[in-house]
Amino acid sequence: MKKIYKIQLIGVGGQGTIKASTIIGEAAMKKGLNVVMSEVHGMAQRGGTVVTEFKIGDADSPLIEEGAADLMIAFEPAEALRALNKINKESFVIVNSSPIVPFTVSLGISEYPELSSVFGELRAKINNLLVIDAQKIAKEAGNIISENMVLLGAAVATPNFPIEKDLIIQSIKENLPPKSIETNLKAFEMGFVEVKM
Repeated sequence: MKKIYKIQLIGVGGQGTIKASTIIGEAAMKKGLNVVMSEVHGMAQRGGTVVTEFKIGDADSPLIEEGAADLMIAFEPAEALRALNKINKESFVIVNSSPIVPFTVSLGISEYPELSSVFGELRAKINNLLVIDAQKIAKEAGNIISENMVLLGAAVATPNFPIEKDLIIQSIKENLPPKSIETNLKAFEMGFVEVKM
């Protein structure tokens, strides 16, 4: 493993970004790795941007320098563009293809970018871009709310991810309500397979 592995998660309030961050952080600690995680920036209510940055390994500050993220998980396509300054050409970037259009768009205050232009801009800047329809996969797994577990599964399947899959699964079981575990693990596995193929 690299001395420090840097991950950024970005999404919209209500998508389970924070829960996914907690699961990764606790799994890293189970492995005996040092983890530093940022405060969550943004609004926790549905609609506001939520960003978590963390470093696994020999680090003191969780904040990721410009262009230094090893992995970015974008829970929403337009949010990926917002965080482009944190990644470089070789970063692994996982993007959920399902947009959450802000209420300001329906009010006519702002515009949501064309998805084709969002993905075009991302492809131009990233060699390792994985676009996943996490919403569709979560529905197939049994619950649309499991989108975050689909993206987490995809992340664990990327090269150089520093934590073993079984430790992440253990952490999922400890952090989610018992009645939701089966569906969430199915969603996680489907996301994992999507990348491992």
